[in-house]
Amino acid sequence: MSKKEMYRQKMQGQLDEWKAELDKLKGKTKQSKAEIKMEAKEEIEYLEGKIHEKEKKLKEIEMASEDTRESLKDDVESAWDSLKSGVEEASSKSRDEL
Repeated sequence: MSKKEMYRQKMQGQLDEWKAELDKLKGKTKQSKAEIKMEAKEEIEYLEGKIHEKEKKLKEIEMASEDTRESLKDDVESAWDSLKSGVEEASSKSRDEL
């Protein structure tokens, strides 16, 4: 398996985990108080948008040449860390509030 394919699979696996976590949050918000539900909904929508952005970046990396892919990789890794923090924070809030 090529480095490109291994990287793509790693990133796709992480996206799949975050999507599953957001699905759990959605389920919890259906049962929560109206105010908390609205806050959680906004946060979920924001994170879904970020996940969508990362999916597009992952496709860019897949289509890029080796040189371009390496330069994109650092930017994607940084954005990835930011998204990871957001998902973890949302998940933590849901355990505390919902």
